[in-house]
Amino acid sequence: MSKDFLSAIKNRRSYYALSNESPVPDDHIQEIIEQAVKYTPSAFNSQSARVLLLLGENHQKLWNITKDVLKAVVPDDSFGKTEQKINESFKSGYGTILFFEDKHTVRELQEKFELYAEKFPLWSEQSSGMLQFVIWTALELEGFGASLQHYNPLIDERVKKEWAVPEEWELVAQMPFGKPVSQPGEKEFKPIEERVKIFK
Repeated sequence: MSKDFLSAIKNRRSYYALSNESPVPDDHIQEIIEQAVKYTPSAFNSQSARVLLLLGENHQKLWNITKDVLKAVVPDDSFGKTEQKINESFKSGYGTILFFEDKHTVRELQEKFELYAEKFPLWSEQSSGMLQFVIWTALELEGFGASLQHYNPLIDERVKKEWAVPEEWELVAQMPFGKPVSQPGEKEFKPIEERVKIFK
């Protein structure tokens, strides 16, 4: 990895045009995910994050499932655009990462630390967000493009059945990734002075 940390953060973007190619071997993708899951912080060291890495036919199957589910709820005159988006922006990629949170772990902490019980679901989501960002940025460093999608809870039941996902795992997000086919447009930023205040 030749880019420094802040450059990696700056260069991470949402890519919606992906090809079914990988600049690195599958075992390196696995290593990235395992290291990210292991070292991304979590409240009270709960380690509640769970991840599925879908490659090859499994990746394709996820997005076929998503199309099947959406076809039942999206109006017929709109489904063509929905199907095109899925085929060209997600299914066309190399793989998909599914992010889950283990609700059993969260409940255990709520019971053990009653004073903070109402906060643990929020902290769980925050930890998941950090994990998503870590993996997304790490993939960018390796030459991948990715985006973050949220077709849950629509696809939850089918996903759990297809990959024998434990009932206590709650689907949080889906991250399709692959080799970028085109670059995203310029990103607009609000004035940083309105978002950061410094007191010395």
